[in-house]
Amino acid sequence: MEILVMAGQLILGLSILVGLHELGHLLAAKAFGMRVEQYFIGFPPKIWSIKRGETEYGVGAIPLGGFVKISGMIDESLDTKHTQTEPLPYEFRAKPAWQRLIVMLGGIIVNVIVGILIFVVLTYKNGNTYLAAKDAKYGIVAYDLAQSIGLRTGDKIVKVNGKQITDFSEIKSSDVFLGDNSSYTVERNGQLIDIDIPNNFVDKLADKKSAGQFIEPIEPFKVKELAPGQPAEKAGMKPGDVITSVNGKPIQFYHEYVELVKPLKNKPLTLGINRNGQPLTLQLKTTEDGTTGFYPEFLLPLTRQEYTFGEALAVGTKKAFQVVFDNIKGFGKIFRGEVSASKALSGPIGIAQNLFGGIWVWDRFWTVTGLLSMALAFMNALPIPALDGGHATILGYEIISGRKPSDRFLEAAQRVGMVILLGLMAFAIFNDVLKAVF
Repeated sequence: MEILVMAGQLILGLSILVGLHELGHLLAAKAFGMRVEQYFIGFPPKIWSIKRGETEYGVGAIPLGGFVKISGMIDESLDTKHTQTEPLPYEFRAKPAWQRLIVMLGGIIVNVIVGILIFVVLTYKNGNTYLAAKDAKYGIVAYDLAQSIGLRTGDKIVKVNGKQITDFSEIKSSDVFLGDNSSYTVERNGQLIDIDIPNNFVDKLADKKSAGQFIEPIEPFKVKELAPGQPAEKAGMKPGDVITSVNGKPIQFYHEYVELVKPLKNKPLTLGINRNGQPLTLQLKTTEDGTTGFYPEFLLPLTRQEYTFGEALAVGTKKAFQVVFDNIKGFGKIFRGEVSASKALSGPIGIAQNLFGGIWVWDRFWTVTGLLSMALAFMNALPIPALDGGHATILGYEIISGRKPSDRFLEAAQRVGMVILLGLMAFAIFNDVLKAVF
């Protein structure tokens, strides 16, 4: 079922974004009097279509893209029959270069607008709920990856890159991992210590073995919910119980509980419980993966910040463009050899698994869709032939030089671009499979 939910979210999200992207091209083309022959969401084979006026609207069976076919344009179909005749007034090639440039940028512009709109609406609707740095009073849990750069459990991170932090999540922001020469300032035993973060550290974070195992706040906790039929429920645990000891060893924080229980796979377990001020003892047996079947409620206080629509407009727009800036920084690290492309790049399988997840949560779905909208805008803007950015680069040359490239050159560029894109897609999908298997 989780696989179906992942696939459903990916297909719906991509269909929305691709449909709107191609709609941007279509509307711009029609506005300048160009004939649009086809508008499709998904690639062939065709599932369904309908003809309205001069345009065939349809859905393809492969939901990983879409296309708009504009008369007189050399596109991914590599249809060049029109080059044997004189340009007709309604053809793409017959229009001024500036109009053709707007048509090519139409999809990117729509993706940017959609991404901004999604982030603004989510920011206005949900505000910002966060753990204030001052409320993470017990310090951090430092897992192996954090310990490898010198952090220790119990450290209190007070500064990032020399700046005082107010939100605990700033510790794991993209500015830290995608920036250069980043550092933490930690308070340890009453002293301030600077911890440098290697420029290639994000490569280690991207490793599947390290996923989610870096830094967390030290959290007191209680039982929030019980999984039906699991050992905790069978033993009589109840929501609101506070676990005070594991096999006679006193604990206060959730990471202490995990450290003691996880190695005990399919083993007897004695838990000390505080229930409404009364001490109890529960006897149970852990599962084969070292769990007992309850969901924790963390007790550090969270801060909630509401936004007016004007504030949400500014904050949401900043969040949207942060995706673009992060992509630029990420590509920079790949080109400098600080990040492995095989770890950093994901195809549709990786996106479905790592971003959407196996449970359908609408806020998360729209957050990921907004992120993908901005990422698609950025990727499409790259000056690679066959992408919108490649077409825009050639049109920019034409506008500046006053010389239009030959149809033969445009066809060759399109072929090269298609080879590059198909190669990248094959690499991303193959990379997803390898990461899923190994």
